[in-house]
This record gives sequence, structure tokens and C-alpha cells, in this order.
Amino acid sequence: MDKHFKFTNAVIGLPLFFVVSLWFVFWLEIRFDFDFIQNGIYPRTISGLQGIIFSPFIHADMKHLYNNSFPLLILLAALQFFYAKQSLHVIGYGIILSGFITWIIGRDNYHIGASGLIYVLFSFVFFKGIQTKYSRLVALSLAVIVVYGGLVWYVFPTPAVQGENSISWEGHLAGLMTGLILSFIYKTPEYKKIIKYDWEHPDFDPSDDKFMQRFDANGNFVDLPKLEFFDELEESSTYFTSVLKVNYEVVTNEKNESKPES
Repeated sequence: MDKHFKFTNAVIGLPLFFVVSLWFVFWLEIRFDFDFIQNGIYPRTISGLQGIIFSPFIHADMKHLYNNSFPLLILLAALQFFYAKQSLHVIGYGIILSGFITWIIGRDNYHIGASGLIYVLFSFVFFKGIQTKYSRLVALSLAVIVVYGGLVWYVFPTPAVQGENSISWEGHLAGLMTGLILSFIYKTPEYKKIIKYDWEHPDFDPSDDKFMQRFDANGNFVDLPKLEFFDELEESSTYFTSVLKVNYEVVTNEKNESKPES
């Protein structure tokens, strides 16, 4: 396993805790006959601001809750595993920012459900993986777009179907925008590629590299041109003179050697 990615209990615990919280709120609504829909986001009203915090935990029916639970489990687990340092910030600020954008652009109706958060997670994981250029995170981005790519169609206005609850495409669009924004805000320097070679620098100039000079524009190996300095040397004399003053000292032979007999 890559040293950057570490499996912890939070990878499973965080998604389970969040989804169980959604089911618990839905159980309270059924068990005690509460109506939490009025606590959702109602655009451009003061009372509707409370929905920014509460709306992700409120669902219209069992089908609505069921459809949101599985994407949340998968995307929250992926977020916690691959972006553990940023996960809580992305969830918290993702809920607030996407909810506020929905409050601004939404239709005059109650907007509820965790689908806005799903789009935050989907958008953040996808765009952040592309930005990092880290092979495993790019692969994660591609996997997310393959599995949940169909979600993109739900950020556009959809005609209301008789007898069914209308889809809050504004909340989906707000979540997609929020995830993109957060992907630029939260940096991941731990995934930055370490530059090992000169040619990996953005300001690298091949014309100054000794090795690259041995190849022409077509990639053919060529000999380096002879420097004019060496041409001048060949035309000059075959010996060299020095401009430095040299002093010689004559030392007599003082070895203790016997002279040969005559």
C-alpha cells in the first residue's frame, strides 16, 4: 500500500456514523410523527437559512433516503482514505457552502436531502484527483466519473413528474460548484511529485543541456561542433610558453658515495 494512504477505523466509521445519523433522523420523523421538511432550505428567507445545516439530514421518504445512503457510504470512505487531512473540512464547509448557494439560487420550495453533499464529494474527489496528477488519485477520479458520471445530468433543470417529488437540481449544481471550489482551496502538498532530474523543472531549456545537444531536431544522434578555441590551438605552435617567471636552483650532489678507484 502507498505510504500516503493509510487505512484507519475512520475510513469505515465516518461513513457509517453519517449514514446512521440520517436513518436515525428519518426514524424519529416516522416514530413520533414529526415533520422536518419545514426545516429544509427555503430560498431567500430568513427562516430558510436553518436548512443549510439541517437539510442534509432530512429526507422525504424511504426511497429518497435509500438512494442517498449508498453513494454517501462509498464517497465518504474514499474521501477519508485518500484525503484524510481534508475530509472533515470538506464535509463541514461543503454542507455550509452548498446549502448557502442553494438558498440563493433555489426555487421557492423546500430543498431537503443529502444529495447536495453527494455532489460535493463527487466533485471534490474528481477535480482534486485531476489537479494532483498523482497516478492513484487520477485513477480514483476516473473510477468516480465512471460509476457516478450519470449524476452530472441532474445538475440541469428537469421537468416535474406527476405524483413524484421534484428533484432539487439547484442543490446538485450547488454541490458540484462547491466541490470544485474546495478542490482549489485545500492543497495536498504530500502528493506533489518530487523533482529528481533537471528536465523535470518547468524552466528547463534543452538547448543548454550537454546530453540533449547530442541530438538534432529529429532526434538523431549527432557530434558536437568543434569549438573555435581548439581550432586556434591547432593552428598555433606545438609548444606552450608560460607567462610565469620560473627560477631554477642548481643543487650539488651531496650523496655519501665512495669514488671509484683509479
